[in-house]
Amino acid sequence: MANTYTAIATVTATTSVANIEFTSIPATYTDLVVKICARTDVTGNNRTTINFKFNNSTANQSMRTLFGYDSATTESATYTDLRLSVPAAGATASTFGNAELYVPNYAGSNNKSVSVDSVNENNSSSAWLIGFWAGLWSDTAAITSITFTPASGNFVQYSTATLYGIKKN
Repeated sequence: MANTYTAIATVTATTSVANIEFTSIPATYTDLVVKICARTDVTGNNRTTINFKFNNSTANQSMRTLFGYDSATTESATYTDLRLSVPAAGATASTFGNAELYVPNYAGSNNKSVSVDSVNENNSSSAWLIGFWAGLWSDTAAITSITFTPASGNFVQYSTATLYGIKKN
């Protein structure tokens, strides 16, 4: 059981930005956690897909999701990319979504699994989302960078992500 979270880096958008990136991730931890509080400027939508990639690679990715959204609709889906969701400009003003990624054994020589828990608040019964994602990056390289990019638009000012390293006892 992990007992220490060490903040490795925090990125806060001081203006609108196209991506949030962590680079030069050291291999000195057991697992990684990223906590995100973000929103995008995409107009006409209540939420935006955020794609993420390890080591700048979009190859060998897969993801399954189970989520509920809008008037209690539930859905499961399979994707060929790694993703999560945050509120867009159509959601309640100044309301940010939260997500957490967990990557065990990120520096090991096996394929990398990732779990994501994401929620988009909208103060409405018709434009919300809560989702759980399970992903796999079929690559044996240690993860040294993580990049988050909206499928369209940009992250708005004050969007923040913090990368944590976790060590075992």
